[in-house]
Amino acid sequence: MKRSALVKHLEENGCYLLREGGNHAIYVNPKNRKQTAVGRHQELDNILCKKICKQLEIPIINK
Repeated sequence: MKRSALVKHLEENGCYLLREGGNHAIYVNPKNRKQTAVGRHQELDNILCKKICKQLEIPIINK
């Protein structure tokens, strides 16, 4: 899955970019204060994308 599609899904579900790290971007869900790292690769594994959604407690992306 493209990273841009995942980031768009995160932002549509209320998450926002907290900060940029060395190799990752940290996204936060303000509703439950959960946060997770999203790698900066152009392509991310679908299993990883599902795991990110579960960590932020948002709906799983269906792409």
